[in-house]
Amino acid sequence: MSNTEQTLSIIKPDAVERNLENEIKEMFKNKGFSIVKDKKIQIEKSEAEKFYKVHETKPFYNDLCAYLSSGPIVVMILEKENAVIANRELMGATNPKDAQEGTIRKKYGISIDKNSVHGSDSSENAKIEIDFFFKD
Repeated sequence: MSNTEQTLSIIKPDAVERNLENEIKEMFKNKGFSIVKDKKIQIEKSEAEKFYKVHETKPFYNDLCAYLSSGPIVVMILEKENAVIANRELMGATNPKDAQEGTIRKKYGISIDKNSVHGSDSSENAKIEIDFFFKD
């Protein structure tokens, strides 16, 4: 039985600004992900606040929300076996300085805030995050 699952990936404003969408999508495809759906959108700060609600008690919450809503983003549903874990491995550590060679954040991340990509951290959150951006 295969464990095909879906996860949400966001190409953040710093990467979109630098026209890195295609390179990042290629990195996903090269790792065996299929991009089930994707769209480029700009969200309001209030939407970012809802999206990052799990972090609202953290000191970086306000900056995070301001940043995610600061420019266009690309939201994608990625699919493959163990997609959540595989995506987190490909993204690399939150801080690009700590990320391993070959990861998206090592290659494109600018700082701990402008780290180019977001990915769901669990299958439960993946479902919630996918619904957030792709509820029909």
